[in-house]
Amino acid sequence: MRETTLSVDAALADELAALEHAGLRRSLRAVSGRHGAHVRIDGRTVVDFSSNDYLGLAGDPRLAAAVSAALADGPVGAGAARLISGTDPRHQALERALASFKRTEAACLFGSGYLANVGVIPALVGRRDVIYADALNHASLIDGCRLSRAEVRTVPHGDVGALAELLAADRGRFRRRLVVVDGVFSMDGDLCPLFDLVAVARAEDAWTYVDDAHGTGVIGATGRGSAEHWGVEGEVDIVMGTLGKALGTAGAFIAGSRTLVDHLTNRARTFVYTTASPPSLAAAAIEALRIATHEPERRDRLRAAARRMRAGLRALGHDVTGPDDGHIVPVPIGDSARTVAAGAALAARGFLVGAVRPPTVPTGTARLRVTLSAAHEPDEIDDLLQAIADVAPPPPARA
Repeated sequence: MRETTLSVDAALADELAALEHAGLRRSLRAVSGRHGAHVRIDGRTVVDFSSNDYLGLAGDPRLAAAVSAALADGPVGAGAARLISGTDPRHQALERALASFKRTEAACLFGSGYLANVGVIPALVGRRDVIYADALNHASLIDGCRLSRAEVRTVPHGDVGALAELLAADRGRFRRRLVVVDGVFSMDGDLCPLFDLVAVARAEDAWTYVDDAHGTGVIGATGRGSAEHWGVEGEVDIVMGTLGKALGTAGAFIAGSRTLVDHLTNRARTFVYTTASPPSLAAAAIEALRIATHEPERRDRLRAAARRMRAGLRALGHDVTGPDDGHIVPVPIGDSARTVAAGAALAARGFLVGAVRPPTVPTGTARLRVTLSAAHEPDEIDDLLQAIADVAPPPPARA
């Protein structure tokens, strides 16, 4: 007897119900009126501790002015892909500014960090190659590695010794070898040990690819990112950075050698076959980069806020990982449903905090993800700490 196939809606409704039962269903919520660290949700103003607006630039009026000025003498849309007729002088000016900022020969713009990672990695390696990927890499890196069709070796998180062993065992077996890591891991807030990792990779003639989405504009003495922090500028082969986090706009870029960028311009499918981003966004990003460079006090405020948050959590008895001034602070809970409930309770008290669950993080490691901003005031951090003490106390110490 022929088996009846469920309709699209019936099949997907079953999947949604399963997600709901597991505490994993997500939904969109409208957030408006961003002013500093404050946003409006459902008619209420709350303090946002969930965004990646690390330098408080997303709502800066100078960025809006740059967009307005660009729109006054140019189109809203680019009109075509970059290789057709979509390259605006502002795209090129931003690429030059980013290359100068990252101290590389060139840079290449992409529509988002996801598009950069899933386009660039397959443009660099393929079936005859191998990738060494950190176990906690971002989803876009994981997908880029899969799309490349290269063999993928998963390296235990942050374990440079294990990487060295894998590289040694694979010597002479592949055409190209690529080490792929996050500079700052987005869910745990810890840093990849790039100084040691780059040394091991270079000794084995392996290339290095660092996703610095959460480090660009923030990490390092002048905010140039993870490579600056570890003293390995010029030694990382491929650096990806985003414009939609610390720089408050949208998009992403790859920075590296002129040869690398010329290759990607021809071979990265997510660059070649997509319409260029609006020129006005490039103008805003140029202004954001100028502000980030000339207002280092923003990074100082961000680091002070992170230290205050971490010290407060430790005082409450929470196990806090990552650097003392790390701007991403996970508060482990474990159970997905309890994590969602804690996030909802914090929202009711006026704090927007990410409730992160699988598959974004491994099963059993659901957590609140607190992200700090230069726009946060000390009393707002203290108030959040009190709210966390009430709705998400640390687990009792083991005997």
